[in-house]
Amino acid sequence: MTPTVLLLWLIVELFDTTGQLTFKAAASHGIEGDGLAHWRHMLVRPWIWLGGACYVFEFLAWIAFLSLIPLGRGILLGSINIVAIMLAGRLLFGERLTRLRVLGIALVALGVAIVGAGT
Repeated sequence: MTPTVLLLWLIVELFDTTGQLTFKAAASHGIEGDGLAHWRHMLVRPWIWLGGACYVFEFLAWIAFLSLIPLGRGILLGSINIVAIMLAGRLLFGERLTRLRVLGIALVALGVAIVGAGT
């Protein structure tokens, strides 16, 4: 993997993971229940806007990343965000990591490592 591809991959993963986590933060804090009041509350919180901005930048980095590697390889390498999001969800939101989830994390990480080694 060239330094440019590696850098773009890291940028994509950073923005995607941050976007997911900020959307979770926006949805988790505030008015309980659902409905219009919940959505209004989310829309005035900065988390949702930070998440949206992350996705704009991720989109641009993703296009640049895909211009340098095949789509199939890019999708497989992009799967590492699952690992990052699950671990961050545990640390930031206290979400459970069951044995099956930890096994899934390990398998995804191994798959990304294998694909990355072949790039």
